[in-house]
Amino acid sequence: MKQFIVSPAPHFHSGDSVRKNMLLVIIALLPAYAVSILAFGMGALITTAISVVACVLFEWLIAKFILKQKSTICDLSAVLTGLLLAFNLPSNLPWWIVVIGALVAIGVAKMSFGGLGQNLFNPALVGRVFLLISFPVQMTSWPEPNGFDTAYVDATTAATPLAALKAALGGDAEAVSSLPISASDTWDMILGWMGGSLGEVSALLLLAGGIFLIITRVITWHIPVSIMATVALFAAATGWAGALPEGLCTSSYVLTTLCTGGMMLGAWFMATDYVTSPMSNCGKLLFGVGIGVIVMVIRTWGAYPEGMSFAILIMNACVPLLNLIRPKRFGEKKK
Repeated sequence: MKQFIVSPAPHFHSGDSVRKNMLLVIIALLPAYAVSILAFGMGALITTAISVVACVLFEWLIAKFILKQKSTICDLSAVLTGLLLAFNLPSNLPWWIVVIGALVAIGVAKMSFGGLGQNLFNPALVGRVFLLISFPVQMTSWPEPNGFDTAYVDATTAATPLAALKAALGGDAEAVSSLPISASDTWDMILGWMGGSLGEVSALLLLAGGIFLIITRVITWHIPVSIMATVALFAAATGWAGALPEGLCTSSYVLTTLCTGGMMLGAWFMATDYVTSPMSNCGKLLFGVGIGVIVMVIRTWGAYPEGMSFAILIMNACVPLLNLIRPKRFGEKKK
């Protein structure tokens, strides 16, 4: 006699797994990382290796000796956290500061909440913001991209395009001349040959990586598109209001705003983290708009030239509220 087994949904497995999704995100980051290596040489390799190894080691130690639970390092989440943390750091950062950032990212932002899937804030960004507040000089000394001629610790540093933009908006007329507004400078900015953190290079390849994640259904378009659309509209409105310095047109300002700093990395790879972003599409759109507005407010009137990390962490705290936005159940009466 044939029996029917009744069990709760889901009845079909999609084939997705944490390890698979983490691996796809790592693959999406590799082209931009290759440009970072070409731009910053051995510093990029050393910083990334230290960050990844430290994150994996701290997660294993905490899981084994403090939480007394099975280690989750095989799901590649710690590897991805280490890679994203490295993408948010300058390539000339001393190794011991990188290790501290990894400890904060894994030990404080992730494992103290119970591990993967339970953290409220993006671990890599918590590590980055902690280092920015604790070591502001080292975290804002950006090496110039000189390929493998770039020294690891004693690299020649220079202001980033985003810092020049901030100075220009603050009334520094000389800063306008250093902005990437010529055709050659624009291509350098898009392709990645400019100073900054490892994840500030190659906006084009970061965008390509984000599109790859959408095609493979690792992420949806709602968060990155709403972030970039909000930032573009805010920047354009600033230009239309006549608030830009002389010599900087609206189109150049919009392009520079979108392609510099952590905009591409944050929009496509950091804000879209499953655990720390809303579940509903409507919530994702509001989440992205909130990040875009906060980023531009900080960049325009705040003390820092960059604001993506702060914006994402602030909106991470709003995710429980945004998750209250959900569709009505079938047949449910409106209240």
